[in-house]
Amino acid sequence: MASAHAGRLRWTTASQLLAVVRDEPGITRAAAAVRLGIGSGGASDLIGRLRQARLLDESPAAVQGRGRPTTVLGAHPAGPLVLAADLSAADWRLAVAGIDGALDVVAREEHAGGELDATLARMSGAIGAVYRRHTGRLAAVTVSVAGTVSEARLVQFTPRGTRDVDLSVLTRKIPRRAGLPVLLGNDATLAGLAEARTGAARGVATALHLMVALGIGGALVVNGEPVSGGHGAAGEYGHIPFGDPALACLCGARGCWDMTVDGRALARHLGVAEPADPVAFVHQALESSQANERRAFQRVAGSLGRGIGALVNLHDPEVVTLGGVAALLRASAADDFDAAFRDALMAFRKDAPPPVRDAQYGEDGPLHGAVIRALDHVSTPDALAAWAERLR
Repeated sequence: MASAHAGRLRWTTASQLLAVVRDEPGITRAAAAVRLGIGSGGASDLIGRLRQARLLDESPAAVQGRGRPTTVLGAHPAGPLVLAADLSAADWRLAVAGIDGALDVVAREEHAGGELDATLARMSGAIGAVYRRHTGRLAAVTVSVAGTVSEARLVQFTPRGTRDVDLSVLTRKIPRRAGLPVLLGNDATLAGLAEARTGAARGVATALHLMVALGIGGALVVNGEPVSGGHGAAGEYGHIPFGDPALACLCGARGCWDMTVDGRALARHLGVAEPADPVAFVHQALESSQANERRAFQRVAGSLGRGIGALVNLHDPEVVTLGGVAALLRASAADDFDAAFRDALMAFRKDAPPPVRDAQYGEDGPLHGAVIRALDHVSTPDALAAWAERLR
C-alpha cells in the first residue's frame, strides 16, 4: 500500500511539472524546480524519470552570467501527442501537439456551403492519416465544433442549423483497439479555456470570453475551468434575446443576440445577401471605407458593446476577452462600442469596469483550447503512469 501511494505521489509531481512546462514555454530546469518547491536533487531525479518515460527532454539554456549552467525543458521527440480538430462555419483544421502544447497544423480544408456529411468524411480520412503517421504516440483527440455541445453530444451544428449531429464518424479510421479518448467541445468554450490558461486572461480568477464567428458564444472561466452548466451546454450567449424579436434564429428562438453581432448582421444592414462565410465577410467589409459600411459597423459594434455590458452585470468578471472577429468589430467603431458598453453597466461599475482585451489567440483560440483540453486528459497522474507502463 505504501509503495502504491509513493508511486501515485511521484506521478502527481510529474503531472504538476508538465503543467509548468506547458504554461511557461522555454522554462529552465532551475525555474521549474522553484515553481514546484523542490530541490535541485529532486528535480534531477524527476526529470530523469520523465526523460526515460519519453515525456520530457532537455536542451542547454542560453548562458546568462555566472553560475552553473541549466537546461530548458520541452516535449520529448518520441513522447505522446494529442490531435485537435476544429470544425468551424467555413473550414476545418487538424493540429498535433506534444506534451508542451506547441501545436502544428497538419491539415486544413474549406467547406462553406458544402454538404456536412462529405465534410465529416474528409475530416475522418485526414484524422485516420494522422493516426497512422503517429501510431503508438497519439494519446487523445479533441474535437472543437461551432455548435451547441451537451453531454458529449453535438445537439446543434450552428452553421447549418442541423441538430443531433453524429460526430463518431470522425474517428472511424482509428481502430477501436487503440482505445483513444475522444473529447468534444464547443469552439467558443475551448477558446475561453485557452485565453484563461495561457492567453490574455492568464492569471485571472474569473474571466469572461466572447467569440464572434457565426453568431457569438463564449465561456465564463473560473480558476482556469469553463463553467459548463448542468448539461455541458453553458455559454450560449448568442441565444440570449438581446436582439430584434422579429428575427428568427437557426436555433429555433427569436430575437437572439447572434443575429446582431456578426457578418450576417453587417450584410443585413448593408442590404445584401446573407454571406456563406460571415467571418470572411467581416474581413472584406473592413477593407472598404464607404459611409454605409461605417454605419453598419457602428450598429454591430453598438450591439456587441451593449450585450457585453449586460453580461458584466450578470457575471462580474475581472476581465473580458474578445476572440474570433469580435476584436475587429469593436475596433471598427470603438466609440460606439464604448458608449454602448458603458450605458449598459450598472452605476457602481461605471467608474471601474473590467478591461475588455483582445484575445491573444484571435481566431485560432478554439484550436489552442482543444489542445489544452486533450493535454489535461493525458497528463493526469493515472494517464502518465499508464503511458510509462506501455513503454515497459
